[in-house]
Amino acid sequence: MKLKLHQKAPQLSGTIKITGSKSESNRLLILKALYGGLKIENLSNSEDSDVMQRALATKEKVVDVHHAGTAMRFLTAYFSIQKDRETVLTGSTRMKQRPIGILVDALRGLGADITYMEQEGYAPLLINGRSLNKKEIALQANVSSQYISALMMIGATLSEGLQIKLMGDATSVPYIEMTRALLAQLGIESSFKDKKIKIEPVTDLEEQSIVVESDWSSASYYYGLVALAEKAQVQLSSYKRKSLQGDAVLRGIYEKMGVSTTFGENIIILTKKEGFKPKHQKIDLVNSPDIAQTIAVTCFGMGIGCDLMGLHTLKIKETDRLEALKIELSKLGAVIKVTKDSLHLEPSQQINADVTIKTYQDHRMAMAFAPLALRVPIIFEDAEVVNKSYPDFWDDFSALGIKNSSV
Repeated sequence: MKLKLHQKAPQLSGTIKITGSKSESNRLLILKALYGGLKIENLSNSEDSDVMQRALATKEKVVDVHHAGTAMRFLTAYFSIQKDRETVLTGSTRMKQRPIGILVDALRGLGADITYMEQEGYAPLLINGRSLNKKEIALQANVSSQYISALMMIGATLSEGLQIKLMGDATSVPYIEMTRALLAQLGIESSFKDKKIKIEPVTDLEEQSIVVESDWSSASYYYGLVALAEKAQVQLSSYKRKSLQGDAVLRGIYEKMGVSTTFGENIIILTKKEGFKPKHQKIDLVNSPDIAQTIAVTCFGMGIGCDLMGLHTLKIKETDRLEALKIELSKLGAVIKVTKDSLHLEPSQQINADVTIKTYQDHRMAMAFAPLALRVPIIFEDAEVVNKSYPDFWDDFSALGIKNSSV
C-alpha cells in the first residue's frame, strides 16, 4: 500500500502512548522461556515481538521469523540448548542475506549442533538442540551486539555459566548493558570488565513482574517532528529518566537541534525551543545506530548539514541503511555521501515535494522520513512496513494532525 502524508500548519500538540521497547520485550520473552517465573507488562505490540512469541510457543519443526533480525539471533541461541528438539530456523529473502556466522561459530564452540542448509554463514539453519559442554567462548564484538546478548541470555542455563571474551571494540554497548540489567532484575549475576563478560549459572529464580519501558527508538520520530515544527509540545509515555535503552541519548542530541525534554511521572514532554538556530551536527552513533536515519532526515529537513559516524552495523540491517538513505535523500534534493561506516550531509534549503520514498522492507526508512510531511507532501511505498516495530505509527501521526491518504 502507498500512503501519502499531507502538508499541514507546522504547529504540533498532543499526547501519544507508545508501547514497550521492542529490544527489552524480545529479551524478556527469551528470558521468560528460558527461566520461567516472569510476568511481562507493557509488552511491545510490534510485529517483531509477535513473531518472537509465536516462535517460542510453536512445536513445529520449521520456525520462520520473516524479517525479524533480533528473533533470528536470539532464537538461534535459544533453540541450540533445547535438548532433543530439531529446529529449522529460517526467514525472508533479506534475512537469508544477513550474516549469522559469528554467532553460529560461537555456539558451535560451546558444543552446539548447527548446520547451514543453504549458503555458508547464513540462514536457514538446522539446529539440533543439546546440552552445551563448554563454558568459555571468544567472538568478534564489532559486528552486532545481538550476537553477544543471545549468548549472555543462555549463559546462566549452562552448568558452569558462561565467559565471553570480546575481540575488538564492542558495538552498541548500551544493548549489552540492557541485557545485563534485565538478567540482574531476574537475579542472574554477571560482570563486564576488560572485554570479558561472565554470566553466573542459576537453578531457581523467584517469580516477579517487570514493566517494559516504552521504546526510545519510536520516540525518535517525534523528536524529528518537534524539531521540524515551528511550534510544538508533544507528550509521550511511558518513559523513565534512568533508561536501559541506548537510544535514550536522543535527549542530548536533539537538545542541540532545538528540542527540550522535560520528565514527568512516567512521561516526557518534547518542546520546540523558540528562536533556536541549529548548527551543523557531528555525532558518533556507534552505541545507538538505530537513530541515525531519523537524525539524518531531521538535519536535511532543518536545512543543516551533519556528519554521522559509527554506522558500520547499518549495512547488515533490514537493508543497507546507509545506501538506502543516500538514494532516498538524494531524490528529495539532498547532497549526501556515505562510506562503509559514516554519512555526510551538506546543508540544503530545497526539498522536492511529492517524492515517493522506497522503504526497502525497513520499518525505520518509513518512520524516519515521515516527519518531512511538515515541510512537503511525501509518499511512502509499502507503508505497512511500520508494523515490524510500531503498528500504530500512522494513526498516532494522524492524531497530531498529520493526515494521510492511500495513493
